Amino acid sequence: MKKRQFINLTLTAPLVLTFRDLLAKETRNREVQMENLKLDTKWDKVFKQSDKVDHSKVTFHNRYGVTLAADLYIPKNASGRLPAIAVSGPFGAVKEQSSGLYAQTLAENGFITLAFDPSFTGESGGEPRYIASPDLNTEDFNAAVDYLSNRKDVDPEKIGILGICGFGGMAINAAAADQRIKATVASTMYDMSRVNANGYLDAENTAKDRNEKRAAISAQRTKDYAAGSYQRTQGLPDKLTGEEPKFVKDYFDYYKTPRGFHPRSVNSTKGWNTTMPISFINMPLMTYASEIKTPVLIIHGEKAHSVYFSKDAYARLKGDNKELLIIPGASHVDLYDNKAGVIPWKKIVEFYKKNL
Repeated sequence: MKKRQFINLTLTAPLVLTFRDLLAKETRNREVQMENLKLDTKWDKVFKQSDKVDHSKVTFHNRYGVTLAADLYIPKNASGRLPAIAVSGPFGAVKEQSSGLYAQTLAENGFITLAFDPSFTGESGGEPRYIASPDLNTEDFNAAVDYLSNRKDVDPEKIGILGICGFGGMAINAAAADQRIKATVASTMYDMSRVNANGYLDAENTAKDRNEKRAAISAQRTKDYAAGSYQRTQGLPDKLTGEEPKFVKDYFDYYKTPRGFHPRSVNSTKGWNTTMPISFINMPLMTYASEIKTPVLIIHGEKAHSVYFSKDAYARLKGDNKELLIIPGASHVDLYDNKAGVIPWKKIVEFYKKNL
């Protein structure tokens, strides 16, 4: 029996290798078909344009064939190959909001930066719209690294990422998966798997609670399929009653007012597809965060309702190149823009300059 198995393996191995070779050759010959996105050419950010950087819009694709839209920021009069940073978030925001501000500010300090819209949102491609998942959005970061690694003005050995809010958790997840990422910053982070599965402050962390959510989402999927369209959640209210928690009022002050409103932002408009949370409920993020060998800086506001996400994520990291920076008195949204003046720009720049 053993001899026969050995002979069979010996005979079939060359056939397997030949098939793989043919498949690889076919794949190499097949060009990636990029979606032709319609990109707004005017400056429509919620922050002022800097005269210290050159700005342009670019597109790239991820491993699932989704074409992503991004703003590229390059320091004026740059020469040679520079370190680069990919930026995204907050969860439900677009590159014209916080991520663009972070990217432009870092470019003012000598980095090539790429602020991108995640798959299925903003100006990026993908159907249906207004969905997210831990796998796809982690891949979006990895795809941004693909793009930056292939630019002639970027040093591919000096690429970092920065995630804001829910994309802070995605960034840590991406760093665990992709060893091309040499430094990671998570600012005012959420663990989107944890909050969807367990509720805020883990107040819904029982099988009964999760099964109720799963049942509601499953029923909605049936309705969506029958309707041929996808129901969207309410999202943030159009008006406040005054009875909302402080963090909801803070979100409203950013997303629903001229301070941060943008018509392409999920959080500024009608919210996500109702069925969006299901993948987060069932697929935990940051499972292998403890295996990240590269430097990680986690930043959070002391008074943020979400600060426990950062503290617990930091506790999972290993090594002496990991740091948790708590900003005294700061809320979650205070780290979205410069209104409160508490984003530790100097610290972030020094972190990247040291590690890229």
